[in-house]
Amino acid sequence: MKWLILILAIILNAVANILIKSGMVGSGEGSVFAIIAKRFLSLPILGGITCFAFALVAYSYVLAKMDMSIAYPIMTGTCFAIICLASVILFKEPITTIRVFGFILISLGIWFVAR
Repeated sequence: MKWLILILAIILNAVANILIKSGMVGSGEGSVFAIIAKRFLSLPILGGITCFAFALVAYSYVLAKMDMSIAYPIMTGTCFAIICLASVILFKEPITTIRVFGFILISLGIWFVAR
């Protein structure tokens, strides 16, 4: 059960990041506070905040049942992979050779830690 809830926390965290990015695209120029105030009540931002809240609840449960030294690298590394893929597909962000190499190193690190 803890693994399923960890997967849920990972998905919710990744979706939250993607929603907030989509809500902030095209924000334009201005101060940090002006941009956030203008976008804060948009549906993607509110959806992202909600997903973060549910991810926190799920991840808190996982930490009660699993070693943090295993759960955290899996959580962050898998979220990193999902977000990298989404950023290329949804936001047309470039992926460089060095980023691919870094992703491979992170994946290997997660594999070693999770064993």
